[in-house]
Amino acid sequence: MTEPTGRRERKKAQTRQSLADAALELFLERGYDQVGVKDVADRADVSVTTLFKHFSGKESLVFDQDDDQEAALVAAVRERAPGQSIPQALREHLLLGQSRFAVHAADPRFADFTRMVQETPALRDYAHRMWTRHEAALARAIAEAVGAPEDDVSCAALARFALESRSLIQRHPEPRRAADEAFALLEHGWAASHPAG
Repeated sequence: MTEPTGRRERKKAQTRQSLADAALELFLERGYDQVGVKDVADRADVSVTTLFKHFSGKESLVFDQDDDQEAALVAAVRERAPGQSIPQALREHLLLGQSRFAVHAADPRFADFTRMVQETPALRDYAHRMWTRHEAALARAIAEAVGAPEDDVSCAALARFALESRSLIQRHPEPRRAADEAFALLEHGWAASHPAG
């Protein structure tokens, strides 16, 4: 996340981070379903109205970096190295995310957080929807990068399959190998329809 520059922006970012931290603490202490948004607002010492100025709902408190993830996906396409294909750039991005995942895994709360998400149907579903929600933005970035119309089906398909591959990569005992194999298929299909992209 980029550092806010003005005082007001810094204060907003601090409030948002305080809310996210309070939510995580409470969810891990009591369980997601046993905590209400008022509990989170009280712990962060803000009003419920303030909470909803920063977060759209209870689930979004758990996944507070959603916008950053979408921006990073789009940047992976737009800022790829010259000569690097779009599937290669997305593969690298997902593997980098996998290594960040390993860094977060060093946090003692990470296992509890992961278990909470996997064992709470609302969070598991939200996490999946959140990730696939980025599909439209990614498809637009891909289309823009290759000069295709915004509604190009092959760009939308690449975005969808690249995003869906993330869960396969994360669940596989050898994530790098899984990424190599999944993206080799995507690269082959993409190269056939967009040789320059």
